[in-house]
Amino acid sequence: MTEKRRGQIERATTETRIELKLTLDGSGQYQVKTGIGFFDHLLSLFARHGFFDLEVSCGCDLGVDTHHCVEDVGICLGGAIDQALGDRTGITRYGTSYVPMDQSLARVVIDLSGRSYLMFNADLKMERVGEFETELAQEFFRAVVDNSKMNLHIDLLRGTNGHHNLEAIFKAFGRALDQASSLDKRLKGVLSTKGML
Repeated sequence: MTEKRRGQIERATTETRIELKLTLDGSGQYQVKTGIGFFDHLLSLFARHGFFDLEVSCGCDLGVDTHHCVEDVGICLGGAIDQALGDRTGITRYGTSYVPMDQSLARVVIDLSGRSYLMFNADLKMERVGEFETELAQEFFRAVVDNSKMNLHIDLLRGTNGHHNLEAIFKAFGRALDQASSLDKRLKGVLSTKGML
């Protein structure tokens, strides 16, 4: 049996204290406590639909606002993804997922290229869902991308309900990352003519 690919990040600042553990080759188990209910829900959807095992414990200065928590969890998740991928030998590299949620439809496309780039095209009209400020979704994914060294394209193709829009995006992100990070037995080394990612 191949050893499971795992990442573990601890981050302590004057604003946040975060412990995050991620297993790429998991079964979709999660324990998420950030102090922001809807954000917990989104991270749980990511884990469950991507078949990742995820543990997140977060203490944040929520008396200020939710920005520090959301961004720093993104930093930690991105770092854990990068750690778990190692030298990226044998990974499929690319992943694509379309996920509908009632009237919402999200498309997420990933290249685990070793280069960071985010395209975020989602008109999230609602200012917040629960205590989660919707503009922080882009900040979260930017932090993930910068610390995981992935190319990530997120497009909300349609949708009018803020809750459903974000659910569709996070589910699609989990599914696309599961596909991109999966191992292809046909590969020797990495999927690149350069010989490295």
